[in-house]
Amino acid sequence: MTTLDGAATAAPAALRAGPNPTGGGRWSWVPTWTMITTRLMELRRRRGLMIALIVVNIGLPTLFLVVRLVAHAVAPKSYGPAGGYDIYGGLVAGVMYVFGFIVAATVGATAGSSDLTDGMFRHLVVTGRSRLALYLARIPAGLAIIASLVAAGFTIVCVVCVFAAPTQVNYSGVNLPAGMSRAQFLTWSGDHPTEVLCDFPGPSPAQLNCGPGSGPVVERPGAPAAPAAQPSPAALRRLALSNAEADYTDYRKQFLYPSTTLMVQSGLWIELEATIGFLVGLGLASLLGQRTVAVILMIVLEVILTPLFSRVAIPHLINLQRGVVGLATAHLEPSALPVLFAGGNGGGGPGGMRQLVPETHLVAALVITAWVVGWTVIGAWRMITRDA
Repeated sequence: MTTLDGAATAAPAALRAGPNPTGGGRWSWVPTWTMITTRLMELRRRRGLMIALIVVNIGLPTLFLVVRLVAHAVAPKSYGPAGGYDIYGGLVAGVMYVFGFIVAATVGATAGSSDLTDGMFRHLVVTGRSRLALYLARIPAGLAIIASLVAAGFTIVCVVCVFAAPTQVNYSGVNLPAGMSRAQFLTWSGDHPTEVLCDFPGPSPAQLNCGPGSGPVVERPGAPAAPAAQPSPAALRRLALSNAEADYTDYRKQFLYPSTTLMVQSGLWIELEATIGFLVGLGLASLLGQRTVAVILMIVLEVILTPLFSRVAIPHLINLQRGVVGLATAHLEPSALPVLFAGGNGGGGPGGMRQLVPETHLVAALVITAWVVGWTVIGAWRMITRDA
């Protein structure tokens, strides 16, 4: 009887003793595989959440591309190809980036507050499991869902944009072959002087007046009332070659479809943005103890505050602006994509960077690290200190 009594009191005493000094077993802060799979199963069983994730990450890009494929097949002269470089840039930088962050934040907020809203937090605590391990188990579980769905939607975009790309580059409204060398570009320009002089950008050595149906004509200086003289074919070719020399660098930036390097960089970039959204949403929901407010705050951050702070430099608050995680990820955007927040040149190119509040890549990396680590620590701290 004494032995049984001693055994009966041994287990509660062990539970009161706190974490296992060896750092293993039930009291370890490292989540076990079973804990991670349990968290994953709990998120997957939320059918409404999973349907919303599939619709936003996979359904919206797929629907857009299907509509363009059908429209081009029915009326190819009225509707352009469904794929191509421009469509890819618009979908990745304009749709998948923003919506990927929002849905990832929604999953994070759900994972960070579900135990409280479902009334399961007390039952998890009394099992003796480490609260830190319970929190950390949510990270790989949620990221497994987010990363797979974002990757699936991104793969569909890449496949369609490559295999349904146009056969010619549309440069300043003129369709011409893609990937031409400088000599080939000059040869094409010499054979098509009207398109080069009337449609291509760049400086012109003479004042040209491209009248409708008349082609380029040279206005006689000092005699506006005199009839315009039609240049000779040799003069037109000479002027076209001069313009083409200035336009070739800009032409080389035009592609039929995204390169493999750009697709890899873009995929990693939107996965990074989704990871940030999930971890920040997880920590914020754990701190607040509910999902709705956390999701609303994350949407306001991504849709309102980030574009505002990224494009308008406020002199006395510029260092605070550089601390916005959305600006940091915008500076890490692949250079061949359209610049975020109202369009423009490539995000990493000179024109695109000038449209954003200036920030170095090192500072951007430090800001992202601070947000990820900071909100993870805050969420774990609130999980550990919350009353059961």
